[in-house]
Amino acid sequence: MVQDYLRPRLEVLRNNQNPDGGWAYFPGKRSWLEPTAYALLALHREAESEAWQRGWRLLRSWQRPDGAWQANGQVTDPHWSTALAVTLHCSQQVYDDSFQRAVAWLLACSGAESSLLVRMMTMVGLSKLGNDPSYRGWPWRPDTTAWIEPTAHTLVALKRAAPQVRDAELARRVVLGEGMILRRRCSDGGWNYGARAALGIDLPSYPETTALALLGLQGSREADLSGAVRHATQLWQNSRSRWSRAWLAISLRLFGADLPNEPTDQPVTNDLILNALEVLAVSDGGFRHFRPEGMPS
Repeated sequence: MVQDYLRPRLEVLRNNQNPDGGWAYFPGKRSWLEPTAYALLALHREAESEAWQRGWRLLRSWQRPDGAWQANGQVTDPHWSTALAVTLHCSQQVYDDSFQRAVAWLLACSGAESSLLVRMMTMVGLSKLGNDPSYRGWPWRPDTTAWIEPTAHTLVALKRAAPQVRDAELARRVVLGEGMILRRRCSDGGWNYGARAALGIDLPSYPETTALALLGLQGSREADLSGAVRHATQLWQNSRSRWSRAWLAISLRLFGADLPNEPTDQPVTNDLILNALEVLAVSDGGFRHFRPEGMPS
């Protein structure tokens, strides 16, 4: 039964909440925003509990004055995980000033290759990037190049936020972000971390990035994703990585795939994000947190 699978993973998350209210990547370590956000999503049914609220308050306290979120209490630079904070706010239906400022920061952020200088160099043939910089994705950190994973996470966040945001820039950035992902699709039908080819050689896709790319492309009107979904299904069937299988299950379930749950006797790990993802990936789990508003359940 699915509850036999969920119970030990939820217990690991509950038992490894740090005294400050957050979660680390591994037990006994410093709290960071990324594992805290995933733990809170996985424990969403306990949102009224004091333990959950302590994590929520800690995460909220890490927002910077410019609207971005920092990685934790000590690492204060603006960070890609602002997208996770926005997604979590949408899941909790909290659309306050903190939420609006975070969305505005995401809309103002883009990969360094999308700068005016690089775009002009591309127009006159001086840039050797190999990607069209007019399709603006998102970087891990400001002033660096865009990658598939932070772009996908940000697209999920912006699509979830869209009904609550009155800014025409949001729709435009979604189209450009989707275009960036679609134009970096590998020849095998999936996605890797950044480019479809290097030095004239086609690059292979990877399970996690293919899963995340599909999450970011939910609802896209530009491309037929049926081939990518079939490729992702094959990756799920063949992958031995639990991390990959969890992300692929989350993504494929959102595209309507009827997947069996993982075996109930699968051991629990001390990787706290993996525990959270495995909770979110099951058939009655929280994978719907990653579905844009207005899409069918």
